[in-house]
Amino acid sequence: MRYLFRPPGTDGARLLALPWQLPLEEWPPELLLEVPQRGISRHVVRFVAEQGRVFALKEISEHLARHEYALLAEFEAEGLPSVSVLGVCVDRPHGQDAILVTRYLEYSMSYRYLFSRPSARQSVDQLMDTLVVLLVRLHLAGVFWGDCSLSNTLFRLDAGALAAHLVDAETAERHPQLSRGQRHYDLDLARERVGAELLDLQFGGLLPDGVDPIEVADSLQGRYASLWDEVTHEEVFRTDEQRYRVAERLQRLNDLGFDVGEIELVTDDEGARLRVETRVSAPGQHRRELMRLTGLEVQENQARRLLNDLRSFRAYLEQKEGRPVSEPVAGARWLAEVYQPVIESIPAELAGRLAPAEVFHEVLEHRWFLSEKAGRDVGTTAAARSYLRNVLPSTPEELTTPSVIATRP
Repeated sequence: MRYLFRPPGTDGARLLALPWQLPLEEWPPELLLEVPQRGISRHVVRFVAEQGRVFALKEISEHLARHEYALLAEFEAEGLPSVSVLGVCVDRPHGQDAILVTRYLEYSMSYRYLFSRPSARQSVDQLMDTLVVLLVRLHLAGVFWGDCSLSNTLFRLDAGALAAHLVDAETAERHPQLSRGQRHYDLDLARERVGAELLDLQFGGLLPDGVDPIEVADSLQGRYASLWDEVTHEEVFRTDEQRYRVAERLQRLNDLGFDVGEIELVTDDEGARLRVETRVSAPGQHRRELMRLTGLEVQENQARRLLNDLRSFRAYLEQKEGRPVSEPVAGARWLAEVYQPVIESIPAELAGRLAPAEVFHEVLEHRWFLSEKAGRDVGTTAAARSYLRNVLPSTPEELTTPSVIATRP
């Protein structure tokens, strides 16, 4: 029996004492963690928690396990939105299948969990758009998924929006570039699987009234075609328009959540032709900026929102002190005087309900709501106090909440 894990570090070593020689179905219940409302899987999947970290274990054939292990490692290295692979256990006794180990995506939710929440704010349209963004990212990277579905996707809140991450890559194929036929076949497979999953939700009474599962699944094609055209089409315009038209196109791509690589601009007597290489990695402009100024590592939309608050705070400081305040100084003071006090005020019993940056984003939303109601700016401190008392307690405990992990069956 062999257990390979990457990178060679503490996470892999923590799991060495698990009973790898036994079929997953026979593992002692006290070792396992129950995950509510997880997606449907064709294979035996179990979850374990070690020292506050959660890991997903899937039992599949060795060939598929090695294939998925290699692909997920590639995806992670390239910044594609997928779960992080940790290891694979092969050559198990009595000809048993291999076990693939991935790190559970913190603060993530399955589609079933999203629909089962009484206070769910994510619409079916938002879920479909998020899934399409993930599929387009993969296709731009030359990845044929082959099993695109809601069950094989995890969703995370990112400043109120959703971000999708691939979970299952056992059927995925990597190519230098996908043909139009490959992309559309992958999309057809996605439409079939999503339609079946939404019908299952409807039969379970979880789908909102008035939502037609087949109609929603069929809408994937139009959503995909629109997004694919936006991120890949070649734009033609007059030469005297090129400066603002290039900036406009790049801003649209950034707003859609895509980074831009190489830009090719060809001019001739007829005008200018713009070709943009759209990067497939997770966008990072705002994340990198926030990291540079504060050291915080968050998701892209969260970073954009936090940066806006930081800039507003910087303007306030300059007005109050009557002198310019540099970005690094404003970043350090915002972190110490605005962000950290909010995060540190979260009661212990509520910690982990949402990612800290998501909590701060929601506090800003709550501040806007309270200020509109009061007709004046109520301030972040008062908004945080109200949010922590009246809003956050209604947010369900997520899998990564320490208290949930500590009380696993």
